[in-house]
Amino acid sequence: MTAIGWVQIVLYCVIVAALARPLGWYMTRVFNGESTFLSAVLRPVEGAIYRIGGVDERREQHWLTYAVAMLLFHVGGFLIIYGLMRLQAFLPFNPAGQGAVAADLSFNTAISFITNTNWQNYGGESTLSYLTQMVGLTHQNFLSAATGIVLAVALIRGFARSSMRTVGNFWVDVTRCTLYVLLPICIVYTLFLVWQGMPQTLGPYVEATTLEGARQDIAVGPVASQVAIKMLGTNGGGFFNANASHPFENPTALSNFVQMLSIFTLGAALTNVFGRMVGNERQGWAILAVMGVLFVAGVAVAYWAEAGGTSILSGLGLTGGNMEGKEVRFGIVASALFAVITTAASCGAVNSMHDSFTALGGMIPLINMQLGEIIVGGVGAGMYGMLLFVVLAIFVAGLMVGRTPEYVGKKIEAREVKMAMLAILILPLMILGFTAIAVVYPTAVASTANVGPHGFSEVLYAYSSQTANNGSAFAGLTGNIFFYNVTGAIAMFVGRFLMIVPAMAIAGSLAEKKSVPASAGTLPTTGGLFVGLVVGVILILGGLTFFPALALGPVVEHLAMNANTVF
Repeated sequence: MTAIGWVQIVLYCVIVAALARPLGWYMTRVFNGESTFLSAVLRPVEGAIYRIGGVDERREQHWLTYAVAMLLFHVGGFLIIYGLMRLQAFLPFNPAGQGAVAADLSFNTAISFITNTNWQNYGGESTLSYLTQMVGLTHQNFLSAATGIVLAVALIRGFARSSMRTVGNFWVDVTRCTLYVLLPICIVYTLFLVWQGMPQTLGPYVEATTLEGARQDIAVGPVASQVAIKMLGTNGGGFFNANASHPFENPTALSNFVQMLSIFTLGAALTNVFGRMVGNERQGWAILAVMGVLFVAGVAVAYWAEAGGTSILSGLGLTGGNMEGKEVRFGIVASALFAVITTAASCGAVNSMHDSFTALGGMIPLINMQLGEIIVGGVGAGMYGMLLFVVLAIFVAGLMVGRTPEYVGKKIEAREVKMAMLAILILPLMILGFTAIAVVYPTAVASTANVGPHGFSEVLYAYSSQTANNGSAFAGLTGNIFFYNVTGAIAMFVGRFLMIVPAMAIAGSLAEKKSVPASAGTLPTTGGLFVGLVVGVILILGGLTFFPALALGPVVEHLAMNANTVF
């Protein structure tokens, strides 16, 4: 580890914290329907969308109606992506002549992009046409990101409102989020990326002659516009198979740093939105502090592990840390920092190969996902995931002092606690359940290139990533088979929507309650005690996933031997 490395990490944290407040102020105005500096230009467009869609922006929805609207919205997104992939051979903007994508892979990819996971069992430049990348994937990157944000806002309204049966209007919220937040930032962001050297073209692949005289096709396309929203919206799916380690997706050290900033920016700002909407900004800073403690701890371990390297590398005379699987132009600190950021958020973009990290370095991304990716998390998803843990932490505090727990003026009762636990327990159920099946099912085992503990880690990482809607992967696992395409799609769908519905039920329940003034027995929720309590609850409940996973090794070996399967 070096002083310059730590300066990069500290600088990153400072900039993210500094951006949280102004962005939080702006987003609060957007979701409260207040005027912004873009209103003069975008308000007529917003009104036209409502008229065309038959939406009454003054009519709000009950939490159940809001949730049903969201689910139906994603059915449409699924059909668009699936149809484009199956029919792309007959559609325009296909200069490389890409053929139809197999049914099971199309199914997996469509579920992946509507759930904000962007898990990719294919290489983008060798599988998809420009039209599929733009109209299918990039389009859904905007809408799945907007969905996460507005669901977080709906839950925040539940805490902020009193004696109301509505939590907003899904169609209005998702329109405003896309128009006023995501699109303006992405337009500027795309221009910056083009300036940095990223392609943005509809022209055909470029033919080049190598030094040996061989012919090579260099893939290009509308890359910058997709990268902008894949990072800002914490989607993560790359235009190229190598993702953010590809020079056309991440050309310079500056583009790398800005991409890391964009992954956390909106998620961090939502903590400020929470504070503003509940009438106490310090509540938002306390939640951001919880995220910060967990994030800095993860970065410290990952950076230390990668900078230290391994005894095997040292024995070969390779000192200076573990550079395997890393881009020389980024180095160890930028690679370790990127890996922790992308798995703390549900981004999944990678600028190095996580499979090549040291054991402890690779453990941190795995744990980040198994905790539910609530360390800033996916845009919106991290915020409502964190608030579920806050509900449970407040409940634990209430048990310790023997009184009904309350948070920001709302009593936390049995219904809220049950819904929070239901949402959180989804992760270990999917991760551990599918991992146990995959390591004994012969077809799945045959798709694992590595044997032993590391092969098990690759399978565990895959289901952790998909259930947590991350999308990054350990290499060495051939995911494009029917078994992984179907089970992975189920894990992604359950991990997204079976967490959202309980969260929305909590939003509706809280909105109907009256606000209770703080008393002498109310737990202060803006100080260090509260931050420590929430961190502790997260680590304990997160252990429901990663501690059983670590203990599952001997069981897996026993089952594999009985199944006469080599693993």
